[in-house]
Amino acid sequence: MAAFSGSGRKDEECGGDSIRAEGIKKRFGNTQALDSIDLVVEPNSIFALLGPNGSGKTTFIRILTTLLQPDSGTASVGGFNVTREPEKVRRIIGLAGQYPAVDEDLNGRENLEMIGRLYHLGIRQARSRAVELLEQFQLSGASSKRVRFYSGGMRRRLDLAATLVGSPRILFLDEPTTGLDPQSRLALWDVIARQAYGCNTVFLTTQYLEEADRLAHKIAIIDRGRIIRTGTPAELKECCGGESRIILKVSDPGRTGETLEALKGIATEGRRIVPQTGEINFPAGNGSSSLFRVVERLRGTDIDIKELALKQPTLDDVFLAITGHTAEEEAGPAAPAQARAGRKSGDG
Repeated sequence: MAAFSGSGRKDEECGGDSIRAEGIKKRFGNTQALDSIDLVVEPNSIFALLGPNGSGKTTFIRILTTLLQPDSGTASVGGFNVTREPEKVRRIIGLAGQYPAVDEDLNGRENLEMIGRLYHLGIRQARSRAVELLEQFQLSGASSKRVRFYSGGMRRRLDLAATLVGSPRILFLDEPTTGLDPQSRLALWDVIARQAYGCNTVFLTTQYLEEADRLAHKIAIIDRGRIIRTGTPAELKECCGGESRIILKVSDPGRTGETLEALKGIATEGRRIVPQTGEINFPAGNGSSSLFRVVERLRGTDIDIKELALKQPTLDDVFLAITGHTAEEEAGPAAPAQARAGRKSGDG
């Protein structure tokens, strides 16, 4: 998964945009993989590009990391133009692709030391850096074990450690937790979150809504090669995720109508009713205050409440509201062709 890792240069270059793209287009045959992408990523932040398979995420990240030429448009990373100054871009970035790229015949320590030597670190410095990263990624106990015997989560962590050997200023992660079990995913999230400090910028692609919500300071939603919405998780939920809703279930479904009558004036607009299960849900216009109103209104009745909760909007709601499908679904009829085109360039 580790492709290359830069030499850092953090202190004097923390200002300005870390990443800027204007009008980026890329076509594979008859498939428009990217269609006029405009994007700005601020330094010292975690930015998530969120979209389903075949949406153009990997094509875009390959352009930003100089592995693929755009058909048109301009992009800069750390102030350097990705097409005119690719060597300068590569010196300040780290890239971890979708699949681990570590040597299975070497152990964990040897992998990191080898990469350190490739970046012209002395033997002592390469060894010291390897020990530091193995400890940071909780791999010290497996440092002498051949990588072929590592679990999937351990390989991911070693691969990300390898990407950080050169202390890159800007880190690109292409779907870093795909295929990991929940425990390994949570552990890797903690590592990724730490990288945004000390003037490190993290740009990650993901199709996991929870991952983007948990990690990113800002999110861009991409669908069929277009950026269709950008904002913080809170901004996206506020503008596109719908309002908070109260979920109420009565123990006796036969008393649903009676419950609605008792909540007259509260559960009026936008309510949804499932009589068979006794569920009623409706907008909570005043958030938790609406919840208290429901409790007070039902206090004087003998209606037995099985469940009462306040549901906040999620990024799942946002994605569905904007695109008409979930992030896990294919993006409609155009997706299979785009997915095939994307696989030629590693798109996800």
